[in-house]
Amino acid sequence: MEAAHASAAGPETAGGLKAVDWVIIALYATSTIALGWYYSRRQSSTKEYFVGSGNMPSFLIGVSLFATLLSTITYLSLPGEVLGKGPMYMTSLLALPPAYLVVGYVLLPAYMQVRVTSAYELLEMRLGLSVRLLGVVMFLALRLTWMSLLVYLASKAMVVMMGIGDEWIPAVVLVTGFVSVIYTSMGGLRAVVITDLVQVCLLFGGALLVILVVCVDQGGFGWFPTEWQTHWDRQPVFSVNPGTRVTVLGTLVSIFLMYVCTAGGDQVSIQRFMSTRDAAAARWAFFTQLCVAAVVTTTLSVVGLALLGYFQSHPGLLPEGMSIEQNADDVYPRFISFHLPAGVSGFVVAAMFAAAMSSIDSGVNSITAVVMTDLLERFGYHPKTEKGHVFAARCLAFGIGTAAMIGSSFMDAIPGNITSITGKTANLLVTPIFGLFFFAMFVPNVRTASVWVGWFFGVTTAVLVGFSGAIFGYNPETGYDPISFQWIAPAALTANLGSGLLVHWLLPRQRRGVGS
Repeated sequence: MEAAHASAAGPETAGGLKAVDWVIIALYATSTIALGWYYSRRQSSTKEYFVGSGNMPSFLIGVSLFATLLSTITYLSLPGEVLGKGPMYMTSLLALPPAYLVVGYVLLPAYMQVRVTSAYELLEMRLGLSVRLLGVVMFLALRLTWMSLLVYLASKAMVVMMGIGDEWIPAVVLVTGFVSVIYTSMGGLRAVVITDLVQVCLLFGGALLVILVVCVDQGGFGWFPTEWQTHWDRQPVFSVNPGTRVTVLGTLVSIFLMYVCTAGGDQVSIQRFMSTRDAAAARWAFFTQLCVAAVVTTTLSVVGLALLGYFQSHPGLLPEGMSIEQNADDVYPRFISFHLPAGVSGFVVAAMFAAAMSSIDSGVNSITAVVMTDLLERFGYHPKTEKGHVFAARCLAFGIGTAAMIGSSFMDAIPGNITSITGKTANLLVTPIFGLFFFAMFVPNVRTASVWVGWFFGVTTAVLVGFSGAIFGYNPETGYDPISFQWIAPAALTANLGSGLLVHWLLPRQRRGVGS
């Protein structure tokens, strides 16, 4: 299959995208901007701009939720994780049913009783202005860091696929961010949701094409491993050593909490639930999200196994100094650039482009909603006309996207593979934010002081666990953190709720809905 991959003698000369690949990418970028322009003509209010007037289909919302949380980070990290560390992450699918029960039948019925544009309006209703602003600040820090991280990682991968040097990363960041911000700032949530559907189709199709190419090259499914590889990590069901990088239990707990805490405390998710008709529709949206997540997670994991078999069959195709063990995150981008036929490479790069944009657009739209509702409008900013309001939202969205692109230049300072980096940064504040909503929605007569105490211990614990290597020193044998990144969410949530509830029981009660 010489068309599918470069020869071992000269792989570097065959790398990079061909003309047809660039045409595919350009058509995709142009079509998303056109879609944003189309929906911009139909907007007459900020309610339409931020929540699609509250009557959007559950299926589209569920797909959009998945696309938002998948991002380029997962699209790259899952194959690299399975390829380089082992397939234990696939056990994360077992966490989806309990997550559905908790979110669908505990959180959503409570949240959907109060229809809001910003999730953090709920916090002021129950706990006062200070907790609302605390939630806003944490959300802005979380999502701006998240967008900066995914723009950087996506651009770093795409320069490899395009066959160009790292000096082009800022230019790729600019183009990716510019296209995302343009259609998002123009089209609002409807444009975001529709493009997310297209992006999921591209993501899934791109992954299937990679598997197909490997199957053709190998003459079937002989590449599928039948034994544990020597370079894979030891990944037990449970370990008393908190530094064990991945365990089955740790994976299940961290994924379960990620879904529950994101659905129950992140504006990106709550904003989409609020765009549906009622709790039942929101529950169907979440069910759709989990179903799509299960299918795509399995597919991307199989992509990692397929790449492992491919490069084990063609060891000479990896350049000198690059190995499956040490450079697993770079293998997938390299395969796309050097070992896919022209046209297929463009399709898969467009999928990578789509994964980046699906997260940037959601982050920009949600941050804009929070800044407009929780900061500007809350403290007196009220444009004279609805058109002026929408125009201000679009300008703000453009500025937020620009800030994320600037922030991406600082992301290369964080050590670890993509999965570890994500856990140390983008997921650091997910559980502390959810802690605020837990107290607001499910703890009667709680004092604001209890929430602040819980927040302090939750964030402190998350930082100590997430950056345990930098703080306490790395394991000299493995080079890993002494506490695995998988325990960030469980430890932070335990510290948050435990300390907050303790103070709640010690302090005299206050009437629900009145901040202290």
